[in-house]
Amino acid sequence: QVQLVESGGGLVQAGGSLRLSCAAPGSIFSLNYMGWYRQAPGKQRELVARIFSTGSTVYGDSVKGRFTISRDNAENTMYLQMNSLKTEDTAVYYCKAVASQIYWGQGTQVTVSS
Repeated sequence: QVQLVESGGGLVQAGGSLRLSCAAPGSIFSLNYMGWYRQAPGKQRELVARIFSTGSTVYGDSVKGRFTISRDNAENTMYLQMNSLKTEDTAVYYCKAVASQIYWGQGTQVTVSS
Protein backbone atom coordinates (compact mmCIF):
# COMPACT_ATOMS: atom_id res chain seq x y z
CA GLN A 1 0.00 0.00 0.00
CA VAL A 2 1.36 3.40 -0.98
CA GLN A 3 2.12 5.55 2.03
CA LEU A 4 3.51 8.99 2.55
CA VAL A 5 6.77 9.34 4.48
CA GLU A 6 6.96 12.04 7.14
CA SER A 7 9.98 13.33 9.02
CA GLY A 8 11.04 16.22 11.22
CA GLY A 9 8.96 15.87 14.36
CA GLY A 10 10.44 16.05 17.83
CA LEU A 11 10.61 17.93 21.11
CA VAL A 12 11.05 21.69 21.17
CA GLN A 13 10.58 24.45 23.71
CA ALA A 14 7.79 26.97 23.37
CA GLY A 15 8.81 29.73 20.99
CA GLY A 16 11.02 27.41 19.01
CA SER A 17 10.75 26.09 15.47
CA LEU A 18 10.47 22.79 13.66
CA ARG A 19 10.23 21.81 10.02
CA LEU A 20 8.22 18.81 8.91
CA SER A 21 8.65 17.06 5.58
CA CYS A 22 6.32 14.72 3.72
CA ALA A 23 7.43 12.76 0.68
CA ALA A 24 4.95 11.18 -1.69
CA PRO A 25 6.20 8.29 -3.81
CA GLY A 26 6.68 8.95 -7.47
CA SER A 27 3.95 6.41 -8.16
CA ILE A 28 1.38 9.00 -7.09
CA PHE A 29 0.53 11.11 -10.10
CA SER A 30 -1.48 14.26 -10.60
CA LEU A 31 -1.66 15.36 -7.00
CA ASN A 32 -4.60 17.67 -6.42
CA TYR A 33 -3.51 18.92 -3.04
CA MET A 34 -1.43 17.98 -0.06
CA GLY A 35 -2.04 18.95 3.50
CA TRP A 36 -1.03 18.68 7.13
CA TYR A 37 -3.42 17.66 9.85
CA ARG A 38 -2.86 17.15 13.56
CA GLN A 39 -4.49 15.27 16.38
CA ALA A 40 -3.93 15.98 20.04
CA PRO A 41 -4.90 13.46 22.74
CA GLY A 42 -8.65 13.43 23.27
CA LYS A 43 -9.29 15.76 20.35
CA GLN A 44 -10.43 15.34 16.77
CA ARG A 45 -8.03 15.54 13.87
CA GLU A 46 -7.91 19.08 12.53
CA LEU A 47 -6.58 20.83 9.47
CA VAL A 48 -3.28 22.63 9.94
CA ALA A 49 -2.60 23.73 6.37
CA ARG A 50 -3.28 22.70 2.82
CA ILE A 51 -1.55 23.50 -0.46
CA PHE A 52 -2.96 22.96 -3.91
CA SER A 53 -1.13 22.13 -7.11
CA THR A 54 -1.61 25.77 -8.12
CA GLY A 55 0.32 26.87 -5.06
CA SER A 56 -2.64 28.37 -3.26
CA THR A 57 -2.78 27.68 0.47
CA VAL A 58 -5.27 27.39 3.30
CA TYR A 59 -4.37 27.57 7.00
CA GLY A 60 -6.15 26.68 10.17
CA ASP A 61 -6.96 29.74 12.27
CA SER A 62 -4.75 28.65 15.16
CA VAL A 63 -1.58 28.52 13.03
CA LYS A 64 -2.00 31.51 10.72
CA GLY A 65 1.04 33.75 10.77
CA ARG A 66 3.20 31.12 12.49
CA PHE A 67 3.24 28.14 10.14
CA THR A 68 4.12 28.07 6.44
CA ILE A 69 3.29 25.24 4.06
CA SER A 70 5.22 24.72 0.85
CA ARG A 71 5.77 21.99 -1.70
CA ASP A 72 8.19 20.88 -4.36
CA ASN A 73 5.99 19.59 -7.17
CA ALA A 74 8.88 18.02 -9.04
CA GLU A 75 9.82 15.95 -5.99
CA ASN A 76 6.27 15.36 -4.70
CA THR A 77 7.45 16.68 -1.36
CA MET A 78 5.66 18.97 1.05
CA TYR A 79 7.02 20.96 3.99
CA LEU A 80 5.61 22.63 7.06
CA GLN A 81 7.74 25.31 8.68
CA MET A 82 6.48 25.83 12.22
CA ASN A 83 7.64 28.94 14.07
CA SER A 84 6.70 30.45 17.41
CA LEU A 85 5.52 27.07 18.61
CA LYS A 86 3.12 26.91 21.54
CA THR A 87 2.39 24.11 23.97
CA GLU A 88 -1.04 23.76 22.38
CA ASP A 89 0.66 22.79 19.09
CA THR A 90 1.61 19.48 20.71
CA ALA A 91 0.04 16.72 18.64
CA VAL A 92 0.69 13.96 16.15
CA TYR A 93 1.01 15.59 12.74
CA TYR A 94 -0.16 13.70 9.67
CA CYS A 95 0.38 14.51 6.03
CA LYS A 96 -2.26 13.81 3.43
CA ALA A 97 -2.16 13.72 -0.35
CA VAL A 98 -5.17 13.72 -2.61
CA ALA A 99 -4.92 12.43 -6.15
CA SER A 100 -7.18 9.78 -7.63
CA GLN A 101 -7.02 8.32 -4.12
CA ILE A 102 -6.38 9.69 -0.66
CA TYR A 103 -3.05 8.89 0.98
CA TRP A 104 -1.95 9.42 4.57
CA GLY A 105 1.36 9.34 6.35
CA GLN A 106 1.98 7.39 9.54
CA GLY A 107 2.17 10.51 11.69
CA THR A 108 5.02 12.26 13.45
CA GLN A 109 4.95 13.46 17.05
CA VAL A 110 5.51 17.13 17.79
CA THR A 111 5.88 18.01 21.45
CA VAL A 112 6.23 21.60 22.61
CA SER A 113 7.36 22.05 26.20
CA SER A 114 6.79 25.12 28.33
